[in-house]
Amino acid sequence: MKYGIAIFPTKKLQDFANSYRKRYDAHYALIPPHVTLKNAFEIDENDMKSVTDELSSIAKETAPIPLNIYKVSSFAPVNNVIYLKVDPNKELISLHEKLHNGTGYFNDNREFSYVPHITIGQKLSDDEHSDVLGALKMTDIEHEEIVDRFHLLYQLEDGMWTVYETFRFGKGC
Repeated sequence: MKYGIAIFPTKKLQDFANSYRKRYDAHYALIPPHVTLKNAFEIDENDMKSVTDELSSIAKETAPIPLNIYKVSSFAPVNNVIYLKVDPNKELISLHEKLHNGTGYFNDNREFSYVPHITIGQKLSDDEHSDVLGALKMTDIEHEEIVDRFHLLYQLEDGMWTVYETFRFGKGC
Protein backbone atom coordinates (compact mmCIF):
# COMPACT_ATOMS: atom_id res chain seq x y z
CA MET A 1 0.00 0.00 0.00
CA LYS A 2 1.22 3.53 -0.75
CA TYR A 3 1.81 5.93 2.12
CA GLY A 4 2.84 9.58 2.25
CA ILE A 5 3.48 12.25 4.88
CA ALA A 6 1.94 15.71 4.70
CA ILE A 7 0.85 18.80 6.59
CA PHE A 8 -2.70 20.05 6.16
CA PRO A 9 -3.07 23.82 6.58
CA THR A 10 -6.00 25.52 8.29
CA LYS A 11 -9.48 25.41 6.79
CA LYS A 12 -9.16 29.05 5.74
CA LEU A 13 -6.12 28.30 3.57
CA GLN A 14 -7.63 25.04 2.32
CA ASP A 15 -10.77 26.91 1.23
CA PHE A 16 -8.63 29.49 -0.61
CA ALA A 17 -6.58 26.78 -2.35
CA ASN A 18 -9.71 24.79 -3.20
CA SER A 19 -11.29 27.81 -4.87
CA TYR A 20 -8.63 27.28 -7.58
CA ARG A 21 -8.11 23.52 -7.25
CA LYS A 22 -11.68 22.62 -8.13
CA ARG A 23 -11.13 24.28 -11.52
CA TYR A 24 -7.45 23.62 -12.20
CA ASP A 25 -6.32 20.54 -10.25
CA ALA A 26 -7.13 17.09 -11.61
CA HIS A 27 -6.45 15.64 -8.13
CA TYR A 28 -8.93 17.96 -6.36
CA ALA A 29 -11.18 15.11 -5.22
CA LEU A 30 -8.33 12.78 -4.20
CA ILE A 31 -6.67 14.76 -1.37
CA PRO A 32 -7.22 18.08 0.45
CA PRO A 33 -4.73 20.93 -0.04
CA HIS A 34 -1.49 19.97 1.68
CA VAL A 35 2.27 20.45 1.97
CA THR A 36 4.01 17.18 1.11
CA LEU A 37 6.79 16.21 3.51
CA LYS A 38 7.52 12.77 2.05
CA ASN A 39 6.32 11.51 -1.32
CA ALA A 40 4.56 8.19 -1.74
CA PHE A 41 6.40 5.14 -0.43
CA GLU A 42 5.49 1.56 0.45
CA ILE A 43 5.26 0.18 3.99
CA ASP A 44 5.09 -3.51 4.80
CA GLU A 45 2.17 -4.01 7.20
CA ASN A 46 4.51 -5.91 9.57
CA ASP A 47 6.65 -2.77 9.91
CA MET A 48 3.81 -0.34 10.63
CA LYS A 49 4.41 -0.19 14.40
CA SER A 50 8.10 0.67 14.00
CA VAL A 51 7.26 3.29 11.34
CA THR A 52 4.63 4.98 13.51
CA ASP A 53 6.97 4.83 16.53
CA GLU A 54 9.66 6.58 14.47
CA LEU A 55 7.20 9.23 13.27
CA SER A 56 6.01 9.76 16.84
CA SER A 57 9.62 10.28 17.94
CA ILE A 58 10.25 12.77 15.11
CA ALA A 59 7.06 14.67 16.00
CA LYS A 60 7.99 14.89 19.69
CA GLU A 61 11.34 16.49 18.87
CA THR A 62 9.73 19.02 16.48
CA ALA A 63 8.34 22.37 17.61
CA PRO A 64 5.27 23.85 15.90
CA ILE A 65 6.19 25.15 12.45
CA PRO A 66 5.34 28.52 10.89
CA LEU A 67 3.67 28.11 7.51
CA ASN A 68 4.00 31.27 5.44
CA ILE A 69 2.45 31.53 1.97
CA TYR A 70 3.61 34.54 0.01
CA LYS A 71 3.11 34.05 -3.73
CA VAL A 72 1.96 31.86 -6.60
CA SER A 73 4.61 30.07 -8.65
CA SER A 74 5.05 27.20 -11.11
CA PHE A 75 7.32 24.27 -11.87
CA ALA A 76 7.21 25.09 -15.60
CA PRO A 77 8.90 24.23 -17.89
CA VAL A 78 9.49 20.89 -16.08
CA ASN A 79 5.75 20.45 -15.65
CA ASN A 80 2.63 22.61 -15.68
CA VAL A 81 2.00 22.66 -11.94
CA ILE A 82 0.86 25.92 -10.34
CA TYR A 83 1.26 26.23 -6.59
CA LEU A 84 1.14 28.44 -3.53
CA LYS A 85 4.75 28.98 -2.51
CA VAL A 86 5.49 28.04 1.10
CA ASP A 87 8.43 29.77 2.76
CA PRO A 88 11.13 27.10 3.14
CA ASN A 89 11.92 28.12 6.73
CA LYS A 90 14.49 26.22 8.77
CA GLU A 91 11.84 24.42 10.87
CA LEU A 92 10.04 23.02 7.83
CA ILE A 93 13.28 22.05 6.10
CA SER A 94 14.52 20.38 9.29
CA LEU A 95 11.36 18.25 9.53
CA HIS A 96 11.63 17.31 5.86
CA GLU A 97 15.26 16.27 6.37
CA LYS A 98 14.37 14.11 9.41
CA LEU A 99 11.92 12.21 7.22
CA HIS A 100 14.66 11.51 4.63
CA ASN A 101 17.90 11.08 6.58
CA GLY A 102 17.29 7.80 8.35
CA THR A 103 17.35 4.20 7.33
CA GLY A 104 14.62 1.92 6.06
CA TYR A 105 11.45 3.86 5.30
CA PHE A 106 13.10 7.18 6.12
CA ASN A 107 15.96 6.93 3.67
CA ASP A 108 16.45 9.53 0.97
CA ASN A 109 14.04 8.64 -1.85
CA ARG A 110 13.79 12.19 -3.23
CA GLU A 111 13.73 12.70 -6.98
CA PHE A 112 13.85 16.51 -6.82
CA SER A 113 15.05 19.26 -4.51
CA TYR A 114 12.47 20.06 -1.85
CA VAL A 115 10.22 22.99 -2.73
CA PRO A 116 7.51 23.28 -0.07
CA HIS A 117 4.23 24.20 -1.76
CA ILE A 118 0.48 23.68 -1.99
CA THR A 119 -0.59 22.62 -5.49
CA ILE A 120 -3.54 24.57 -6.89
CA GLY A 121 -3.31 23.55 -10.56
CA GLN A 122 -1.85 20.64 -12.49
CA LYS A 123 -2.17 18.70 -15.72
CA LEU A 124 -2.97 21.95 -17.55
CA SER A 125 -2.33 22.54 -21.23
CA ASP A 126 0.50 24.96 -22.00
CA ASP A 127 -1.96 27.73 -22.94
CA GLU A 128 -4.20 27.21 -19.92
CA HIS A 129 -1.15 27.06 -17.63
CA SER A 130 0.16 30.33 -19.02
CA ASP A 131 -3.22 32.09 -18.71
CA VAL A 132 -3.97 30.88 -15.18
CA LEU A 133 -0.45 31.53 -13.88
CA GLY A 134 -0.45 35.03 -15.38
CA ALA A 135 -3.73 35.88 -13.67
CA LEU A 136 -2.74 34.37 -10.32
CA LYS A 137 0.64 36.12 -10.21
CA MET A 138 -1.29 39.40 -9.99
CA THR A 139 -3.09 38.16 -6.86
CA ASP A 140 -1.70 39.50 -3.59
CA ILE A 141 -1.23 36.49 -1.34
CA GLU A 142 -0.06 36.69 2.25
CA HIS A 143 -0.97 34.01 4.72
CA GLU A 144 0.70 32.97 7.97
CA GLU A 145 -0.22 30.23 10.40
CA ILE A 146 1.43 27.83 12.81
CA VAL A 147 1.02 24.08 12.21
CA ASP A 148 1.28 21.69 15.13
CA ARG A 149 0.99 18.27 13.45
CA PHE A 150 1.72 16.16 10.42
CA HIS A 151 -0.13 13.16 9.04
CA LEU A 152 0.76 9.71 7.75
CA LEU A 153 -1.61 9.14 4.82
CA TYR A 154 -2.43 6.07 2.80
CA GLN A 155 -3.87 5.73 -0.67
CA LEU A 156 -7.13 3.85 -1.21
CA GLU A 157 -7.81 1.68 -4.26
CA ASP A 158 -9.78 4.50 -5.92
CA GLY A 159 -6.75 6.83 -5.68
CA MET A 160 -8.04 8.89 -2.75
CA TRP A 161 -5.72 9.61 0.16
CA THR A 162 -6.86 9.38 3.78
CA VAL A 163 -5.22 9.87 7.16
CA TYR A 164 -3.76 6.75 8.78
CA GLU A 165 -2.39 8.54 11.86
CA THR A 166 -1.75 12.10 13.04
CA PHE A 167 1.41 13.12 14.91
CA ARG A 168 1.38 16.26 17.06
CA PHE A 169 4.56 18.28 17.51
CA GLY A 170 6.24 18.79 20.86
CA LYS A 171 7.36 16.90 23.91
CA GLY A 172 4.05 17.19 25.77
CA CYS A 173 2.11 15.23 23.14
